[in-house]
Amino acid sequence: MTRTGVHGAPAEALDESADRRREQRGWYWYDWANSVYSTTVLTVFLGPYLTSVAKAAADAHGYVHPLGLPVRAGSFYAYTVSASLLLSVVAMPLAGALADRTGRKKPLLGCCAYAGAAATAGMFFLAGERYLLGGALLIIANVSFVVSMMLYNSFLPQIARPDERDAVSSRGWAFGYAAGALVLVADLALYGKHEALGISEGTAVRICLASAGLWWATFALIPLRRLRDRRTAAAQAPGTSPRQGWRQLRETLRGMRRHPLTLSFLLAYLVYNDGVQTVITQASVYGSEELKLDQTTLIVAVLLVQVLAAAGALLMGRFARRYGAQRTILGSLVAWALTLAAGYFLPAKAPLWFFALAVGIGLVLGGSQALSRSLFSHLVPRGKEAEYFSAYEISDRGVSWLGPLVFGVAYQLTGSYRDAIVSLVAFFAVGFVLLARVPVGRAIEAAGNPVPDRI
Repeated sequence: MTRTGVHGAPAEALDESADRRREQRGWYWYDWANSVYSTTVLTVFLGPYLTSVAKAAADAHGYVHPLGLPVRAGSFYAYTVSASLLLSVVAMPLAGALADRTGRKKPLLGCCAYAGAAATAGMFFLAGERYLLGGALLIIANVSFVVSMMLYNSFLPQIARPDERDAVSSRGWAFGYAAGALVLVADLALYGKHEALGISEGTAVRICLASAGLWWATFALIPLRRLRDRRTAAAQAPGTSPRQGWRQLRETLRGMRRHPLTLSFLLAYLVYNDGVQTVITQASVYGSEELKLDQTTLIVAVLLVQVLAAAGALLMGRFARRYGAQRTILGSLVAWALTLAAGYFLPAKAPLWFFALAVGIGLVLGGSQALSRSLFSHLVPRGKEAEYFSAYEISDRGVSWLGPLVFGVAYQLTGSYRDAIVSLVAFFAVGFVLLARVPVGRAIEAAGNPVPDRI
């Protein structure tokens, strides 16, 4: 006999729904855990602080010499971010292939989370002229962060039905931005009162950096307890090895040629998201070095972004339900381009104008990222989630080395961060054109998935 629950619904279906909701709630917590790294470390503190450490180690002409190469101290952070993302390109496909071959994404997620958290906590020891230590820790933390996000995102098609994914993805982003805002309030209190607490400004910054690693490690425990691995058809094959993982990767790349519309979406996402990621990692450097804003102003601006991004992710999720995810993303790209174009003209030492820029960024940041993730989840063939999301994450962050590289080279050549920031508008303009040309409905059908009523 089939068990039935209330209203005559099969008990098995109720149990399955309850298990899915529990996994979704656990899944949100990884956004809560690692978003603090993105905000506290990448967006606020590490850029200006590592730049100051590099300048302290620079020669009389303002250059440092990592690996014997002359690098303007003001470009070192941007170049290091670019290097970390290039290494991520190598790491992500292998991790994705291994995850699908073994069916053990959760242990891989845990390894990446705790490697990144440990490197972030180690930033407490970044002082004096230790710019090379800072660069090494940044590379370890950022590669771990990027690979863990690829694995985390690949759970989305498995824990949410097609009609749930926009909402689930948006809630995850909102959860992460809420955590970032909460920790930034604590960072602001610590940094603003560092003299009263009897600690130096540099020590306060290093405490904020290290605390992001501790936060990441602590709250990663929740998703690692609630998410569950699923055995895929590929995972049934015996004798999985790294070599077989690379073979699976090659098969994935060949297989993706059979889904050219999915690749078209990835190309569009690669371009416009390169601009998004560069803004996230370089905005604080632009504010401190070009606009001459103090650290407190930068913290308040990023806190404003976090609060508005959480609300914006939920609001754009509603727009997607009404107008479709693709149209909503296209609208956000127009807003991105206009906001950054205005940022070029911001006057120096004018916090209110910088706050206005933060409002514009916050309203579109969370939604454009969340909807891109959920839209891509419809384009992934079943059983290939980790491998395809490794390609997505390469587009998300792994190929976002180009933006920081352009940003760093522009400063290297001109000595002006304004020239660097205005170049990012092109990423959103080109991305808009490429995304508008993708027939999303046909792409979903070609991947063998049901097409939602509104996409």
